[in-house]
Amino acid sequence: MTDPARARKLADRIQQIVAEMLERRIKDPRLGFVTVTDTRLTNDLRDATVYYTVYGSDAERADSAAALESAKGVIRSEVGKRTGVRHTPSLTFVPDALPENARQIDDLLAKARASDERVAKAAENARPAGDANPYRETLVEDDVDETDSDGGDDAGYSRS
Repeated sequence: MTDPARARKLADRIQQIVAEMLERRIKDPRLGFVTVTDTRLTNDLRDATVYYTVYGSDAERADSAAALESAKGVIRSEVGKRTGVRHTPSLTFVPDALPENARQIDDLLAKARASDERVAKAAENARPAGDANPYRETLVEDDVDETDSDGGDDAGYSRS
């Protein structure tokens, strides 16, 4: 098992190399607007998972996935040259679900806001169902008879 800090540094370096390769060296026309979002390595540094997003339609995402799969060997060899590790990790490209999750969270927040607005509108002219002050009033020390008939303290009050 390797040092987690070393694995994180290597993953960051692989992410930079892959992003640079996609921007400058890979000229596949199927490759759309791809953003490398994260890279994770296994503990033995043998396998790297590269997460990416593609801006565009489902067809453009599928085309970009195919382009990444076909360029995997070229990208891996460049990663091996530029990292200098003994064993170059195998690369796996995985579409990142972050944009879909963010869109789902935005939809849920919009529903919650709409629900809050409906509740606020319903409560606008509402009045309490019971008394104006439904809470019990606390007793003030002067209102309580300080001694019982047996001479003890009443209601937990102590004499000063």
